[in-house]
Amino acid sequence: TTPEKFGGTGLDALATVIVHEELSASDPGFCLAHLAHALLCVNNLAVNGNDDIRGRLLPKMCSGEFVGAMAMSEPAVGTDVMGMQMTAVKQGDFYILNGRKMWITNGTIDNSGTPCDAVLVYAKTGEKNGRALISTYIVEKGSPGFSVGQKIKDKLGMRASSTAELVFDNCKVPVKNLVGHEGDSMLHMMRNLEIERVGLAAMSLGIALRSIKEMNKYATDRKAFGQPLSRFGQIQKYISESYAEFMAARAYV
Repeated sequence: TTPEKFGGTGLDALATVIVHEELSASDPGFCLAHLAHALLCVNNLAVNGNDDIRGRLLPKMCSGEFVGAMAMSEPAVGTDVMGMQMTAVKQGDFYILNGRKMWITNGTIDNSGTPCDAVLVYAKTGEKNGRALISTYIVEKGSPGFSVGQKIKDKLGMRASSTAELVFDNCKVPVKNLVGHEGDSMLHMMRNLEIERVGLAAMSLGIALRSIKEMNKYATDRKAFGQPLSRFGQIQKYISESYAEFMAARAYV
């Protein structure tokens, strides 16, 4: 989805859905890593970042030289975004970030705890009318005070997708790495989650498509009473209903 001038292909939401369905049909864990990079981070920057940030980071992200992530959830906060506890305080030419982010896809890129190259981070920068003001920052690998707390293992699914806790301990982020303006994050999230959600829906399509193919193959290869399982009406019913549900879901997405 990134404009061509920043190294992308400038494709639309339909292309995003097709790509993620196909990747997910092959390997959902890899697809999730790609989605976190391409939609949660890169698309977010492409839509909300200024030309300095986009020109500096997007070409390397689009080429694959850099791996990106987005950090919103915290150990005590998931979908209740306004309840996040991480803070960012401006001091001179830097913002000082303090807090932890949890379950971050692509937070680390190996088993040794190497952080990704750049992560979009949401943090509180104050309050207005009793509501938290959330701002967005790009934190780059090597920033003082930025580290991987732990790589999360033994997950129920998506094990091929790397998930980590990120720690920000008086992390120094240059003022130029503020994305947009202070307090803009809710707008950023809503703008970006639109396409990320259809990308995730497309991942489900890919898993369903692969499941139907495996189901059909097994019913063809496995024999009972001298003929393939696919010759039996009850098995045909399972396959045909699954295919119909898949096609309905694909049309909806």
